Amino acid sequence: MAEANPLRPRMLIDGKLVEASDGKTFPVHNPATLEISAHVPEASPDDTNAAVAAAKAAFPAWSAMGPAKRAVHLKKLAALLRENKDELARLDAIAMGMPVSTHHYAHTAATHFDYYSEAWATIQGQASVNTPGFVNMTLRQPYGVVALIIPWNVPCHFLATKSAPALITGNTVVLKSSEKAPLAVARIAELVAEAGFPPGVFNIISGHGAPSGQILSRHMDVRALSFTGSSRTGRLIQEEAARTNLKKVILELGGKSPALVFEDANLDKAVTQTQFSIQTNSGQVCMANSRIYVQRSIAPQFIEAFKTKFSGARAGNPLDKDTNHGPQADEVQYRSVLSYIDEGKKTGTLALGGAGKFETTNGFFVEPTVFLDTPETARITKEEVFGPVVVINTFETEAEAIAKANDTEFGLYSAVYTRDVNRAMRVAKALESGYVGINCTSPLTGHDLPFGGYKSSGQGREGLLYSMNNFLETKSVMIQIDDE
Repeated sequence: MAEANPLRPRMLIDGKLVEASDGKTFPVHNPATLEISAHVPEASPDDTNAAVAAAKAAFPAWSAMGPAKRAVHLKKLAALLRENKDELARLDAIAMGMPVSTHHYAHTAATHFDYYSEAWATIQGQASVNTPGFVNMTLRQPYGVVALIIPWNVPCHFLATKSAPALITGNTVVLKSSEKAPLAVARIAELVAEAGFPPGVFNIISGHGAPSGQILSRHMDVRALSFTGSSRTGRLIQEEAARTNLKKVILELGGKSPALVFEDANLDKAVTQTQFSIQTNSGQVCMANSRIYVQRSIAPQFIEAFKTKFSGARAGNPLDKDTNHGPQADEVQYRSVLSYIDEGKKTGTLALGGAGKFETTNGFFVEPTVFLDTPETARITKEEVFGPVVVINTFETEAEAIAKANDTEFGLYSAVYTRDVNRAMRVAKALESGYVGINCTSPLTGHDLPFGGYKSSGQGREGLLYSMNNFLETKSVMIQIDDE
C-alpha cells in the first residue's frame, strides 16, 4: 500500500535540495515486502561534477573559518539527528531491512558530530629547535575537497564517522550514499541544510558506483577519498586514484573474521557473543565473525548451544519492534548469500538453516545457517558471504587455531576466548588482524581505539582519536634566525 505522503528524497548540492539534473531516478524497494519505498535521484555526471565544484568553491572560506565556528554547525546537526532518530530508523528499515529494534545509529552518528565539534583544539602541529640557527614547525592543514563513499549496511553511522572529522578539520565534503540504502542519508541531507552549513561545504548525492562513484574516484579536484565497502570496489577506487591525481585513499574493506574458542573459555559467553556477532543486521556486517574455530574437546557442547541460540532469531517485518532479524538488503544480496549456501552444502555439513524464505514471506529473508566440517579451502570458508551464515570448524592446538585463523586474505577483526591470559596475549599478537577482541567479539569496539584492517581488509585507520589525521596534510616550515 502506498504511503499517504510518499517520500521525496533529494540531493544536497551547493546548499540546495535538488532532483537529478536530468530527472533520472531509481526505485528503492522494501526488502521485507518488495513494495517500492521511494524513487531516489540518480546523480548524473553533471550533478557529481557540480557537487565537487561547489565544495571547491566553498573550501577557502570554510577552511579559513575558525574551527570553533565550524563546530556550531556540527553541534546543530547532532541535535537534529537525535530529534529524528525514529524516522531515520524507519527509513533504514524500509530501504535495506535493518530492524528498528536494533537501530541505534542515529544516536552514534550524533555522538560523533558532538565529539568532533569539541575535538578541534587537538588539530596542532609541532615545533622544533633541533636544527641550529632555525626555529622549525609543522602545520596541519586540510586537503580541500574530500569525497566520502559510504556502504549500505549502516549508512547513518558511516556518514557521521567520515564526514564529521573531515568537516571539523576544514575540508569540504561530497558524500555519496549507496544505492541500496539512500533514504536515511537523503533525510540527513535535509538536516544538514537545516543545520545551516554554508552552501557547498557539505554536499550529499545519491546514485550507483557508475557514474557518480567512479567520477569521484577520478576527479582531479578531489584530494582525499574515504571508502567503506567491498574489497573489489576498494581496488577499483585505488586504481582510479592512481591513474589520476594520486589522491589520498582510506579504505575499510571486507572481512572473514574468525573467533577462536579454547576449551577453558566461558562457554556461555562465547556462544552468546559469537551468535550475536553473525546474526546482527542479518550477517551484513564487515566484521561479523563468520568463522568460528572451537577446540575439539568442547565442540559438541558449543555447537549445540550455538544452534539453539542462533535458531531463536526473530525474523519478520523490520518495522516491528519484536523483530531482531531482518531480510537481506535486496535481491542481489539475497541471491548471493543463497549461492554461497548452495556451495557450502556441497563441501561441508549443514547443521542449521540453509534456506531462503522468499517463497513463503515475499521478502528476502535467509534462515540463520550453520555449516560444520567445512574444508579451509572452500569458498564459503574463504570468501565474505555477508549474510547470516557461519562456518564452525574445530582445532586441537593453539598453533593450529592461529594457522587456520590467518589462512585468509582478510584481516579486519578476530576474537579469542580463553581464561589463560598468556595464551590470550600470544594469540592476539599472532593473529593477522587490525582488531582483536579477547573474551569479546564484534561488533564491540573500543571508543578510543583505531579501526582498520590488515591485508585485503583495507588501509588506514579510523576512530575518534585517528580519523582527523586522515583529512589533514602536514607541512614543514623552517624559520632561519639571523645572527646579530
